[in-house]
Amino acid sequence: MTSTLGIAVIGTGKMGSDHVRRFGRTVGGARVVAVADPDGDRVKEVAAALEGVSAHTDPAAAIAAPGVDAVLIASPGPAHEEAILHALERGLPVLCEKPLTPDPAGALRIMEAEARLDRRLVQVGFMRRYDAEYARLKELLDAGGIGRPLFLHCRHRNASSPSFFTSDMLISDSVVHEVDAARWLLDQEITAVTVLSPTPTSAAREGLRDPRLVLLETSGGAVVDVEIFVNCGFGYQVQCEAVGETGSARIGDGHAMVVQSAGRWGGEIAQDFTVRFADAYDRQLRGWIAAAARGRVDGPDAWDGYAASAVSEAGLAAARSGVRTLVEQVPRPALYDR
Repeated sequence: MTSTLGIAVIGTGKMGSDHVRRFGRTVGGARVVAVADPDGDRVKEVAAALEGVSAHTDPAAAIAAPGVDAVLIASPGPAHEEAILHALERGLPVLCEKPLTPDPAGALRIMEAEARLDRRLVQVGFMRRYDAEYARLKELLDAGGIGRPLFLHCRHRNASSPSFFTSDMLISDSVVHEVDAARWLLDQEITAVTVLSPTPTSAAREGLRDPRLVLLETSGGAVVDVEIFVNCGFGYQVQCEAVGETGSARIGDGHAMVVQSAGRWGGEIAQDFTVRFADAYDRQLRGWIAAAARGRVDGPDAWDGYAASAVSEAGLAAARSGVRTLVEQVPRPALYDR
């Protein structure tokens, strides 16, 4: 590979376009050489703003374009598996936005492809692992700073949801972040899921079950509760409080600056995930680029994507049945313990 990685970006919607912007501006060591999106006009517009970038409507063509050393996938979840498999056929490192696949079966096929190569090439975009506050909480828990963890209390709120957002996506596309964060913070697997639904907010579109409370049980005996509220109206807010046997720790308050003026005090609430986690996305890309230059990945891998998908599948079943649902997982392959 060259000293500057050539990147193919698959998907040029909000997330993909944000990644394209980061390459060469806030993140070095790589440049975009090809972009793909089924929206031909949009992908041409993105490519035209960059020098020497080819535009494609077929992901496979972008992945096979000259100068591509690694692939970043930011297309909708159902399109991930096919693009990843094309990249693996060419032995290219991949950073894939969550979810890895919409179902565990697809994630298993990706792991099987990596097993045939006998190396991990797929990283999943669980960027919270790269957030400074989450990293500090992880260090505290690993050091036993608050004793054995008993609870994680999580809040995940969006100002509003896009028109295509469904009740299932609250779990598969939003709570999936808390699923991965809980597995990583606690170093435990999720074993059961319960989903409770209050009367939907009046701000939700008809048929959208928003908000929801998701309860996760872990292999180490901890309990994680997640409030997911994607039409809260006031901003984007992600918080997590760990409660242990000897103390507690909370992140996500976001009170970097508090203004006092005209008899009032207050601060700002981020309105978008690209603002709240801007630094985490940069850290994630820098780490991925450095690893990809060595022909490998170091971050959340295909097993992490599979585990999150298995929990999401159980969560969707629990939401439909109203019954506590066990998570079914295959044994962890040896490749992901190296």
